[in-house]
Formats: sequence, C-alpha cells, structure tokens
Amino acid sequence: MLNTLIRKLSGHEPSKVAAKKRLQFALVCDKLEVNDKTLHALQNDIVEVISKYFEIDRTSLELKVERDEDTSALVFNTPIRCVRRSRV
Repeated sequence: MLNTLIRKLSGHEPSKVAAKKRLQFALVCDKLEVNDKTLHALQNDIVEVISKYFEIDRTSLELKVERDEDTSALVFNTPIRCVRRSRV
C-alpha cells in the first residue's frame, strides 16, 4: 500500500498501466492507418501549442481516438495546472 502511495505521489505509474496505454496507442495507430512516429509528432506539436497558454502536467497526457460508424475524433486530455498570463 505504501508503494502505491509513493508511486502516485511521484507520478510513476505501474508497468501494467503503462503497457495498457502503449497497447491502446498501438491500436489507435492501426485503426487510423497512421504510424507511431506521426502520432508521437502530433502529440508533441499539441503539447507545444497548449504549453504556450497553459502550464500542463506532461506526465498525465492522454491522446486517443474515439470512433463511431461515421466519424473519428481525436481526444487530447491533460490536467491544466494554471493559465499563463503572458505567452512564452
């Protein structure tokens, strides 16, 4: 229990959680027929732009694709720590 608390406070996630995220990311790549390099580049670009306006928690980023029959949506989720008063 103490190890779990320490991991949560330090921002480290268990290996099974990290593996699950990697698998989900790989599945997204397959569905979109977009390679891993392109999605990582997209995530980096999104982080760069958002970081101009907000201080974000880069350890808790989530990029996923939600699909239904007709459309796909790119969902980027990250906790915002604060709003930057002036752009970088």
